[in-house]
Amino acid sequence: MSSLREMLLYEQARLEKILRKTEEQLKDAPQGTLRLSNSKKWTQYYHCTSEGRKNGVYIAKSNEELVHQLAQKSYDEKVFKLAEKRLAQIKRLTKDYDDDEIEKIYLKEHCERRKLIHPIEPTWEQQLESWMNQKYEGKSFWKDTPIILTERGERVRSKSEKIMADYFYRNGILYKYECPLYLENFGIVHPDFTFLSKRTRKEIYWEHDGRMDDPTYAKNAVKKIEAYEKNDIYPGERLILTFETDQTILSTQIIECMVNKYLL
Repeated sequence: MSSLREMLLYEQARLEKILRKTEEQLKDAPQGTLRLSNSKKWTQYYHCTSEGRKNGVYIAKSNEELVHQLAQKSYDEKVFKLAEKRLAQIKRLTKDYDDDEIEKIYLKEHCERRKLIHPIEPTWEQQLESWMNQKYEGKSFWKDTPIILTERGERVRSKSEKIMADYFYRNGILYKYECPLYLENFGIVHPDFTFLSKRTRKEIYWEHDGRMDDPTYAKNAVKKIEAYEKNDIYPGERLILTFETDQTILSTQIIECMVNKYLL
């Protein structure tokens, strides 16, 4: 999910595209407007111009293209007017809007003054620290499972998870490993990695499915993904998915792309 500023800028770009399209279409539009007159059996169309008859000139059925052009022109003019109005409003808002502007008021205070203030909302750093300090119990390891340690000193289940964890650690991305999550009508799952999004202040979950060429493993992985979706946690929003098989190995390039797209 995007921040409010990003959404506003996206909407600004959409409106600018609409304005360009309608403006281009209006260049070729015929003069005048369309008037409709309804009788019991059919609708009649009239072409109204400033120099013509008050009620317009009847448009014969053979000139159906003119009817469409005039109707399109009227629609385009309304769209253009509204888009122009909304674009001006968005530009005024985004000109000096900052998603973190409330937090920055606190951070700009002298360090000694900040000690005397209770921020109206916790800062991002305070929220992140509180989130990281929450205690949880991860999954236990089977007795004969190989011991694989990350650079942070924690135990993980696979070399791929170590690669991922080490990447996060080196790049200062805080995470929780196998933190339990309850999914309604499914039960407790342990996402490989859990993050707190700075944009939305919501958790993002990363599931790495490393044995997708194993039919039983793949079937269970799909069931879990469906359980996430049924709990309003969707891939590309709050769920990051990566996969491996014996022939397709996870690369740091993929990890970097996912991090840049969803976590930064």
